[in-house]
Amino acid sequence: MADPDGSPFLPRQVPIDGYGPRFFHFHNMSHPGSILALPSGIRPWTVERFADIDAAALAPILAEAERFELLFLGTGKDPAILKEPLKALLREAGLRFELMPTSAAAATYNVLLGEGRLVGAGLVAL
Repeated sequence: MADPDGSPFLPRQVPIDGYGPRFFHFHNMSHPGSILALPSGIRPWTVERFADIDAAALAPILAEAERFELLFLGTGKDPAILKEPLKALLREAGLRFELMPTSAAAATYNVLLGEGRLVGAGLVAL
């Protein structure tokens, strides 16, 4: 399937099966680059580095904020800090969020998704 903008889109949440340098595997598919795993599905995310996250990058997450409770932001290989104005956007939308290296974020997302929790993730490719 494809998003209205034509980008690839899996219209449901599924576990992240694997990841590596610049790719993610999920539902027998592979995607090069960062991804968003939200209640509406999994789609590409234009973020190449954690430092690239801005209000525009968070817009698709904020658009679905009422559909989930907890967001995991995968920061790439290393821990990182989200700028305070961006934290405020997430909080104002009612989202709790955790920042952690992408490997930990993907694993935690999988566990909570498997428990039926209302979760989402923005995962920066390694």
